[in-house]
Amino acid sequence: MRSPPVRRTGGFTYLSVIIVVAIIGLVASASLKLGATIQRSRAEQQLLLIGAAFSDALQSYADATPAGQLPQPPSLKDLLRDPRFPTPRRHLRKIFVDPMTGKAEWGVAYLSGKTGVVAVYSLSDAKPVKIGNFPARFQALAGKQKISEWRFVAAGPGNQGVPPGVPAAPAAPLSPGTVPAPQPEPVPEVQPAQPPAEAPAEPEPVPEPEPAAPPEEGKEAAGTW
Repeated sequence: MRSPPVRRTGGFTYLSVIIVVAIIGLVASASLKLGATIQRSRAEQQLLLIGAAFSDALQSYADATPAGQLPQPPSLKDLLRDPRFPTPRRHLRKIFVDPMTGKAEWGVAYLSGKTGVVAVYSLSDAKPVKIGNFPARFQALAGKQKISEWRFVAAGPGNQGVPPGVPAAPAAPLSPGTVPAPQPEPVPEVQPAQPPAEAPAEPEPVPEPEPAAPPEEGKEAAGTW
């Protein structure tokens, strides 16, 4: 006895299972990719916070530099314990772990040779998820093709890469003793001097009329006896 309808039903069922499995695989792959992207984005946000802490520490070291000395630290360890003072100061709480590599190792750019640290950066060459819409403090990081191109320099005026301003999120707290950057005093606006107003001319006094002299007694009016 032949039963082709049963075979046809079994074939359709097998094909449906294959389609469902393929859809589940695509959804799972997309979910994993999305999860990895979100994790990378969070790591980049953490890197920005750590970079802000490095920038503030470099600026704090420069602000505390005595006259005649180099305002850049010889190494990152000098940010942890500034040996230039009888009581060493701390500009950075600790050497952070790079959230992109998982290691407490950082790239360092020096002023000339190895005389002073001017920038700190991650050693990751991965392409960043975030390439735009940075806070004002990190505008120079927009459009970079590698995480290692995110350079964090001293946060004071005139430095390229991290202009002054309030970050979108608070930076890592520094230890007590950190010298804050001096704020310029506002210059009062000078108003132009106004010419003195001329006083109105006073009217000349009007002379009062002198009273008529009374007639002398004993004198008769002009006439004849």
